[in-house]
Amino acid sequence: MDKIRILSVDDHDLVRKGIAAILSTEPDLELVAAANCGAEALRLFRRHKPDVTLMDLRLSDMSGSEVTAAVRQEFPEARIIALTSYDGDQDIYRALEAGVRGYLLKEMVHTEVVKAIRTVHAGKRFIPVEVAQQLTGFFPDVALTPREVEVLSLVARGLGNKEVGDILGTAPGTVKAHVQNILSKLGAKDRTHAVTIALRRGIIHLHSPGISSSLLNG
Repeated sequence: MDKIRILSVDDHDLVRKGIAAILSTEPDLELVAAANCGAEALRLFRRHKPDVTLMDLRLSDMSGSEVTAAVRQEFPEARIIALTSYDGDQDIYRALEAGVRGYLLKEMVHTEVVKAIRTVHAGKRFIPVEVAQQLTGFFPDVALTPREVEVLSLVARGLGNKEVGDILGTAPGTVKAHVQNILSKLGAKDRTHAVTIALRRGIIHLHSPGISSSLLNG
């Protein structure tokens, strides 16, 4: 029986070891390589051409969605499963747009990863109910523009309209208009509420440089 050859990509050694332990108990699965960053993932994918790749979305050098897009540009038939702690709808959309065939939360890894690998290897998609519900809960939805995401990221650092305008090279009035659009699109009552919603949905992330804890704490 031909084994399903797997590449594991995660920047946490403990996660990689845990996945290796799980896969070692399955006679039809073989872990051929493990990478701890995006650049290494690309190099190992080119070398091993795995049947299925488990891709963390948060890596030290680039996002897992960026790595997925790069791999699929070279290898359109690559079958990649996002394995992540991110459960916001925007994270899921970005990963799906990049070309992942499955999306698995890390809390599900022990119970679902083997099934996910076999399902994706068979040419099907693997989207758990919990993940699908995140998508349907915000669909249809009006997405923030890239500039609005920039503005919101700076607002999350506790900056006022003038400070944001100075950084982006635009007038405070323009920034104010962007903020109003953001509040409207997110259904937020104020700037702090908008940041909270954006973090929950994965539009911006807490690990982004300079996000203000004082703003998040009101």
